[in-house]
Amino acid sequence: MPTASSPPPPGNPSSSADSGSFRLQRSSLFVPATSEKFFAKAAAGDADGIIIDLEDAVSPGQKDLARDNAVRILNEIDWGAKNMAVRINGLETPITYRDVIALMENCPRLDLIVLPMVNGPEDVRFVSTLIEQIESVLGRGKAVGIEGIIESPLGLERISEIAAAGGRLEALSFGAGDYAVGMRMRNRSVGAADPDYAVIAPGAEGESPRAHLGDQWHFAMAKLANACRAYGLRPRDSAYADFKDLAGYRASCKRAVSLGFEGKSCIHPNQVAVANEVFSPSEEEVAWARRLLDAMNAGISDGAGAVNMDGEMVDLANIKLAENILAKADRMAPKG
Repeated sequence: MPTASSPPPPGNPSSSADSGSFRLQRSSLFVPATSEKFFAKAAAGDADGIIIDLEDAVSPGQKDLARDNAVRILNEIDWGAKNMAVRINGLETPITYRDVIALMENCPRLDLIVLPMVNGPEDVRFVSTLIEQIESVLGRGKAVGIEGIIESPLGLERISEIAAAGGRLEALSFGAGDYAVGMRMRNRSVGAADPDYAVIAPGAEGESPRAHLGDQWHFAMAKLANACRAYGLRPRDSAYADFKDLAGYRASCKRAVSLGFEGKSCIHPNQVAVANEVFSPSEEEVAWARRLLDAMNAGISDGAGAVNMDGEMVDLANIKLAENILAKADRMAPKG
């Protein structure tokens, strides 16, 4: 008979995300590879991970300089326990292979390669094969994973194929900016709500109708999160361009948590604390999980599969929810 201490069922055994490697990615701070003044501050900050950017934040004429900088700063700066990733140039450019080779051959500190504009599983397989060949030749002791960015209508349409690509794929993230371009949206602030995406809701008796704001990102985010969970990957949410709007950023983080995302990109250090807080289980959630397991253990001992807790019936399915919360809290606890 199951107990409240039974482990959750395993995910896809072929996925690196479910086969022993856990990466804390509540906050992933983008740092342009050509902006040297930000490197030391990023290393000293509280972001779980750093994404050194060779792509959108680097002008075409500075790609070689950015690549050299990325190699150098990965080797020279003490990044502590942070997840270190590099967003390379996408496969629509002729320099993807140069980025991968330079990083893999020279950066033992590298944890993840972030591949932008993933449109199909073949994109992931190409980069995965390249990584594996270099690792095999060099005998690298630490495997490098891939995070793919879904940021086109085609990529979202093929999301299940992409999530099932295997290889080094660990995570998928949503790229709202390029997705909006591909969809011909008129939203002008990446990741933010569009005030035009609303319906007029009738008011109560004697009240005027009111505009009810919707979330134009919901479909894409829900589809991505579902595909990730189906194939044992970590889902991560898009950047939020208005870094001064912390209330909007917090609301965006909360919506992502509600859909099962594990973290969100940050384009400014002031977003890091918000992401770390929102994507961590709260004290209230942890206390609820512990009480639920205690209640279920007592119920199971008495032969009951469901118990009354605070006026609500909880059963064996709730055990898994509680264990997920406590496992995440334990991973985030300081180790000493």
